[in-house]
Amino acid sequence: MKKIIEKSLENPYTYHQFRNLISHLLTENKSTGHKQSEEITAFSSLNDRRMKRLDKTIKISDKTSAVMNTINQPQTWLVITEGWCGDAAQNLPVIHKIAETSNLVNLKVVLRDDNEDLMNLFLTNGGKSIPKLIALDKNNNVINTWGPRPTIATQMVANYKTKHGVIDANFKQDLQVWYNKNKGENLQEDFIQLVRNIQIEEV
Repeated sequence: MKKIIEKSLENPYTYHQFRNLISHLLTENKSTGHKQSEEITAFSSLNDRRMKRLDKTIKISDKTSAVMNTINQPQTWLVITEGWCGDAAQNLPVIHKIAETSNLVNLKVVLRDDNEDLMNLFLTNGGKSIPKLIALDKNNNVINTWGPRPTIATQMVANYKTKHGVIDANFKQDLQVWYNKNKGENLQEDFIQLVRNIQIEEV
């Protein structure tokens, strides 16, 4: 596992490099990922607009900042994602803002399709769901994970699947509405718990 993680860390993107990559690919009517289609490019274009908006509007709470400031050892937050992923577009800008509140957290981004071995280590219910965050200590040991959605959104998905069997376009629209209303608050709650759990493990 450690060798695969360290290999993925050889050429990661910063958040801003990832954002620039998406914008550049869109000028060529492309998205990240090994599969290309008009639909995937359309998703990527929509997500680019979402991330631009969130980059400007997301506010990190004082509580989140306070907990982040209790981190006393270097951490790498390695995020597996793609430009076409709607959940990633709603969450990655918030994760970036959270990471910025600590000088000891280094956020790095890698693409799922370019890091299949890494993705296979961190499946969600057997699937390659993204975004997936892997928190690493200074020696690149896994100390926690998160993803692909905040806890409330995860429960929404589970409830809908139980009732309808599949996730359809109507639910995906409802989920985006929830993201817009929640404004990253549930995600911040998740990361407060993530950081606290890491500290408990370190004691």
